[in-house]
This record gives sequence, structure tokens and C-alpha cells, in this order.
Amino acid sequence: MSKTLDILLFGPPGAGKGTQATALAARHGIPHVSTGDLFRKNLKEQTPVGLMARGFMDRGLLVPDEIVCDMVRIRLEEEDASAGSLLDGFPRTLPQADALDAMLRRLGRRIDHVLFFDAKDEVLIERIAGRLSCTGCGAAFHRSFAPPRTDGVCDHCGRSGLSVRTDDNADTVRARLVEYRAKTTPLLERWRGSDRLHVIDAGRPINEVERALALAVPARAEA
Repeated sequence: MSKTLDILLFGPPGAGKGTQATALAARHGIPHVSTGDLFRKNLKEQTPVGLMARGFMDRGLLVPDEIVCDMVRIRLEEEDASAGSLLDGFPRTLPQADALDAMLRRLGRRIDHVLFFDAKDEVLIERIAGRLSCTGCGAAFHRSFAPPRTDGVCDHCGRSGLSVRTDDNADTVRARLVEYRAKTTPLLERWRGSDRLHVIDAGRPINEVERALALAVPARAEA
């Protein structure tokens, strides 16, 4: 059997984590554990932690770390995560990172690779501010990288009037990046100097990022 493999993936909005995460997890035979997906699943299924989270959300409050960590812990204890996991969107704070270390220690594991997707602000702003979506079927496009065949018309359903999210404008994106870096710099410093940290230049084309990830996290050897 292969040893367990736990990967932590983080980076600013627009860095392309979502594009790479699913393929990376499949390549290594581990589940992609996204906190966004966990929230949606627990809220939909009305699990005990989901109901606790809903109580805070309904009051317009942030969900406490303890509840977020419980969601992650339960997920990591599921059978398909016994060989490892690709954690996406967690941890976001130093207390969450401490909690994750404790969870994995109880399972006889640790974070093996920390993949930090880095890119210049101009690249991230172009990627996010150029997003378009169909108001009918929800299909996604991009002004520069994946434009519709006919300007303003969805390739899939033929509906006119592709929309831009109100918070996907350049000024809002810049503010989000400032907030993101303020919160995540301490996390990055936590692993700075460790051979587990791999800084990935996420401003490059998708295929080049894929090659960088393959070098950072080689295929596991069978025991």
C-alpha cells in the first residue's frame, strides 16, 4: 500500500486553485476536501454541525472555528479519506492550522505538501474581472480566455445577456486581495523555510502549472 498523502492547497482568489484541485486529487487517489463543499453538504443534509453553522449564519454571524474544524475532522475520518486528502480552503487562520495538525496527529498523519498558488495582482484582477456567466443556464465564460463565439450570447443555450458578478470588478477584487493577504501571510510564514512548502507560479498557463504540481508532488511509490 502507498503511504498516506495529505496536501494543503491555498492561494488568492483567481489563482486557479479550483481548476487544478480536482485533477490533482484524482491523480493521487485522494478526495478533494473543499470547505465550501462541506458547508453546502452539511447545510443541505441538516447534519448536527450543519445545523449549528446555520444558527450562526441566520444571525449574520461568522461560523466559529470550532464548527468549521468539526466539519473538516468528520470528513477526514471518512473511509475514502483514509489514504489522504487534498484540503482546499482550510485552514484560513493560524488557530485552524493548529487544529488541523492536531486532527492529523490523531490519525497518525501530517501535512505532506503545502502548495501556495501565487500570482501578480494584475493577473488575478484580469482573471476575475473578466468572468462572464449565462443568466439562463449558468455556463461560464471569460472575456479574454474563453469568450463566447458571439459577443454577449451563450454558446450553450443561445440566451443573450451574459452577466458579470457585482463583486467581480477591479476595485472590489483589489480590496479582496488586500484582505486575503493580510489574513494568509501568517499562514505562509508558518511553513516558510520548510521543504513541505512549494510556491507555484499560478500566473503561468494551465499546462505549465500542471507540470509544476507534478514536480512538487510526485506520484506515490507503492510499498
